[in-house]
Amino acid sequence: MGEMWENWSGSLHFSPKRIEQPESEDALVDLVRRAAEGKRSVRPAGAGHSSSLLLATPDTLVLLGAFRGIESYDPEKREATLRAGTTLGEAGVLLLDLGLAMPNLGDVDVQSVAGALATGTHGSGKRLPVLSAMLAGGRMVTASGKKTEFSLEEDPDLTRAAQVSLGALGIWTALTLRLLPAYRLHRREWCTTTDRCLAHLDDLIDRHRNFDFYWYPRSDRVKLRTMDPPGDVPESIPYARLVEDKTGWSNEVIAKTRTLRFDEMEYAVPAEAGPECFEAVRQRIKERHRKHVAWRVLYRTVAPDDAYLSTAHGRATVTISLHQNATLPFWGFFNDIEPIFQEYGGRPHWAKKHTMTADDLRPLYPRWDRFLAVRRRMDPGGLFLNPYLQRLLGEERA
Repeated sequence: MGEMWENWSGSLHFSPKRIEQPESEDALVDLVRRAAEGKRSVRPAGAGHSSSLLLATPDTLVLLGAFRGIESYDPEKREATLRAGTTLGEAGVLLLDLGLAMPNLGDVDVQSVAGALATGTHGSGKRLPVLSAMLAGGRMVTASGKKTEFSLEEDPDLTRAAQVSLGALGIWTALTLRLLPAYRLHRREWCTTTDRCLAHLDDLIDRHRNFDFYWYPRSDRVKLRTMDPPGDVPESIPYARLVEDKTGWSNEVIAKTRTLRFDEMEYAVPAEAGPECFEAVRQRIKERHRKHVAWRVLYRTVAPDDAYLSTAHGRATVTISLHQNATLPFWGFFNDIEPIFQEYGGRPHWAKKHTMTADDLRPLYPRWDRFLAVRRRMDPGGLFLNPYLQRLLGEERA
């Protein structure tokens, strides 16, 4: 076996036979062709922020650190083509220089653009979809060892499958994103009680461009986070105390720097079920886990979209995330809460901890079989599948 590879939290580590870092598309094409000839599987890695087994491979792991920067842009269409290994943070700075910005970001921006989109990463905002909705097309190296371009206009079926691809269709080298003119946001954070937050939840979600809240199990209090265009927000929230106030470009204020490492489980439930699901999770944690879990629970909203494997496919969505310090046991806590998420029709975040497999997931995704048809068309021999993906997608025979 080769050198050990470890994700950012340390909960995922494995030793692939090869870790490859191609410097060009031609080198990547050659790598894929050699792997296919040798009947070796290949898995692409982003920045290593995922904690699921999507990356784990006994064969070849491909790192795309050499694929960084902006390849081209169209100011009139407000589109830019980014190389796949560019991080979200790097992309924000580069796009700002062009007068452009992504519509939203998640809680952190250390992920690669390709990895974030492929796993359905999202931020928060009732009218803001997962980041994958930006994807208008791109370029990938397929299992046949060819460079393939795709777009919504020319191949909507492939593109909607690629928007949340799990790295199962090919290895992206470039992604064309639909963007916004650069914009500024006024970010504020507020402390209040959980009951006051829940009593005003619908208003908070409706009123603010970006809104989410953290619930702290030990204190049973919450922190509200609101982001709005400057000058387009109420001066205060009467039932909450302001603790942070910052205005800046969107890429500077949406994501934050996180130094503490943690493991996470997140499920996406229908928006109308969000408050009830959260209350059930809250009560279970208070009854059984409060003594051992000090990490916060995050509540976010996501707009519906039509990406085949998006956790917000076809429905307005609330996501609820559990966190546990990376140095502490987490499976007992996660396994006890997971059935609550599932009871409310939850779909697990692809890049985070969960225990669901194809038989559980298929009923939750109306376009599940359509995605599998595209996957088989792009990779009939299963070159880009690992054992985990085979179980996850029900593709053991690939």
